[in-house]
Amino acid sequence: MLSLTSVSWALFDMPSTCEESDSWSCAAVYEWTGNESLAHGATWLIGKPLAIVVIILAAIVGRWLASKAIDRVVSRAETASVPGGRGAYNRRAQRAKSLGTLLKSITTTVVFGIAFVMVLSEVGIDVAPILASAGVLGLAIGFGAQNLVKDFLSGVMMMIEDQYGVGDAVDLGEAVGNVEAVGLRVTRLRDVDGTVWYVRNGEILRVGNQSQNWARTVLDISVGYREDLVRVRNVLQDVAHGLWEDEDYKDVIIEEPEVWGVENLSPDAVVMRVTLKTAPMEQWQVAREMRSRIKARFDYEGIEIPLPQRVVWHREQTSAQAGDPTGGHDTGGSKGAADSTAPATE
Repeated sequence: MLSLTSVSWALFDMPSTCEESDSWSCAAVYEWTGNESLAHGATWLIGKPLAIVVIILAAIVGRWLASKAIDRVVSRAETASVPGGRGAYNRRAQRAKSLGTLLKSITTTVVFGIAFVMVLSEVGIDVAPILASAGVLGLAIGFGAQNLVKDFLSGVMMMIEDQYGVGDAVDLGEAVGNVEAVGLRVTRLRDVDGTVWYVRNGEILRVGNQSQNWARTVLDISVGYREDLVRVRNVLQDVAHGLWEDEDYKDVIIEEPEVWGVENLSPDAVVMRVTLKTAPMEQWQVAREMRSRIKARFDYEGIEIPLPQRVVWHREQTSAQAGDPTGGHDTGGSKGAADSTAPATE
């Protein structure tokens, strides 16, 4: 009767019948039974399935360890102190998450790709031709799926260059909105109407990002031509300064507001420009609050906000005016808003 000790030492000497498969399960069964058929059967029923299970488990554990390492690096990048305040911190956190997602995708592809090749080798498939033809296959895929390759490369470069991240307000040309997801092939946006846009990364030719580092609220305020522009400028500066000192906007407006002065002389009004430097994604909220305060202050100060007006000329011709040297043209005065909708008659 064979003992376990004798079998374990016998495993170091591969029997000739098991040299082709090079399977330790074959060697163990052959030493126990001395039957070549059972030994070869053990290779396929025990040895190779066990090897495949070990490969798959090793791939799963390797991917899990790599993901944990990536998560730790991302967490450190998110919590590290950076100059620039809250906006810079949020921006760095978004970029770290995007790069973490990219690294996890690459790690998963590489680990399970290697595991798949090892499994093929275990079932007896010669992987040398497969590896040798990988370059030719890659070249063929590159020619046959140029747009797909272009999308992936563009997605990788956009993440590395930090052109935009999840939560940013961007203008990608046809699509404008907030970024909901950034993938290697497609970027998903949602516009102000709630429409979701899927934009291929390879089709993005330019990116306008309204969320990086800081933003600016630009307001063009129209006043009447009869108003004192120095007084108007002082009122606008006072309103903007009051908003800047408001406790609710202390962390939103990051610099002293500026009144740049006369921006345009339009046919109906003088346009004054006011600017406020704000935290990212806060420019629209600041603009709405500023418009509300300016309207209330102008009403209090009696400063005119001009309304668009239209002058309509009525031309009437009657038989009694046929001999009139003016040609029967009767000019009317300027009409109010009620007359502006009436069509001209002849």
